[in-house]
Amino acid sequence: MKLRAMVLLAVLLCGTLAYRASAQFGFSPIKRPNIANIFHPTVGQGAAYETTDKDAKKSHMEMYVVDKEMVGAEQGYWMEVGHSADESGNLTYGKMLVTPSDFKFHKMIMVMPGQTQPMEMDMDAGKQRHSGMEKEVEKWHSVGTETITVPAGTFSCEHWTSDEGKGDVWASTKVGPMGLVKSVENGRTMVLVKLITDAKTKITGTPMKFDPKSMMQQRMQQRQQQQNP
Repeated sequence: MKLRAMVLLAVLLCGTLAYRASAQFGFSPIKRPNIANIFHPTVGQGAAYETTDKDAKKSHMEMYVVDKEMVGAEQGYWMEVGHSADESGNLTYGKMLVTPSDFKFHKMIMVMPGQTQPMEMDMDAGKQRHSGMEKEVEKWHSVGTETITVPAGTFSCEHWTSDEGKGDVWASTKVGPMGLVKSVENGRTMVLVKLITDAKTKITGTPMKFDPKSMMQQRMQQRQQQQNP
């Protein structure tokens, strides 16, 4: 998965995988999600999902916590995400170091398409991105508790809906690390197919620091090779 795609996926997780929180919005009695309560990490635990788009095409995603690491004086957790853009089941992996209290990303490690060595990118400069996540989360509100059945089983869920009428999310505190059981948005449906209890990282090798200039050079070389086989 490309770097930009992985960042957008992380933002999507923040924007749609929101669940039970006690925050109030102004004088409204409607509960709204709190970004600091989205992430409940336990090392080794996670979930696998299947997505069906409006054209009936399917893709797969996994997310789970593989390790923890101190970020200053605070405990951070490595959340790994695997994603397949088709039905092949071949996932591309990336992982982010996240602090639960503010759900900020501090580092990202991923394997670029066509590469074998993982690359590491510092994320602490992304304050503007985090602010955007918070604004996205505020667009959702709770409409009550419902019991729903998905391939992974039956769950009692908090049902969140978008103020803009663009989607619905069902989430449970029994599903880690983000709570998601089912989501429906813009004709795309994602459902929980399996709980993961013994997750291990799929990213191996010593990561090298992300170098955008080097990456651009590699892309240009690949394009030249494709044009002149």
